[in-house]
Amino acid sequence: MLNRGEAGNMVFEPAFLRIAAGDTVTFLATDRGHNAESIATMMPEGGTTFAGRVNEEIVVTFDVEGLYGVMCKPHYAMGMVVTIAVGDVSEVPETFLEGRIPRGAKSRFEEQLSNL
Repeated sequence: MLNRGEAGNMVFEPAFLRIAAGDTVTFLATDRGHNAESIATMMPEGGTTFAGRVNEEIVVTFDVEGLYGVMCKPHYAMGMVVTIAVGDVSEVPETFLEGRIPRGAKSRFEEQLSNL
């Protein structure tokens, strides 16, 4: 979780991850003022939600295959998001980008999803 990175301001690096079911991801609060939390409408059925506190390093195990959207809640509107593909995901679920998503976040999600 960074204030500035390769993709601009307020970013997760890397911005897209492909992992196997059962793998863990560590979200490091490299710069202060950030957290990592799942977006309930952007995860597979049966996936476990999580929400780290601001400035907290959080380790999350992803047991259910599918596509996950993760945000930094304080900077969600600025587009601070990461997409995690767990398992053999090759298509974006139709509902993944539905609902109220701030413009900056939606734009970054669309960029990240081009990695599928």
